[in-house]
Amino acid sequence: MTRRDVIHKWTVYALGLLPVWVLDAYILPRWPLFGTIPMLLPLAAAAVAVLEGAYAGTGFGMAVGLLWELAYPGGFGGQVFFLALAGMAMGAVAQYALNQSFVGCLICAAGVLAMLDFLRVAQILFINAASLSDALRVAVPEFLWSLVWTPLVWLLFQAIYRRVGGTRLA
Repeated sequence: MTRRDVIHKWTVYALGLLPVWVLDAYILPRWPLFGTIPMLLPLAAAAVAVLEGAYAGTGFGMAVGLLWELAYPGGFGGQVFFLALAGMAMGAVAQYALNQSFVGCLICAAGVLAMLDFLRVAQILFINAASLSDALRVAVPEFLWSLVWTPLVWLLFQAIYRRVGGTRLA
């Protein structure tokens, strides 16, 4: 790929992230299901990591983490680091252990969401903000409700990949 092709490809991926972010930030928070709002940005990072591999997954995860930190209040910069590592790990897992398919994306998305919710629950327990049962009462439905949105995010980024990506799709 030429430099122009690479710039075009990642510009289209960034534009594909825009509707996911609008859903995540502006539409879905208005209608929580049982008080739970899904997290779509980690799904986007996992989908691109599955399609593009570890190296590109790291960069896209870092970009998604930066968007997350800048768009939502109360961040401390950890999402940039976490999603970069998650993109690298999920890209490597998809590249070497799983198929680069929807099932692989679902497994990787579940891994990213589980780790994210684990870290949130650990933080809540560390600062004694709530009990474990209260934290899990929020984390488990959030995890499941987020996974429901995986097919939509996967289809969006798979369409982008087929249009501007490479030949890595299985």
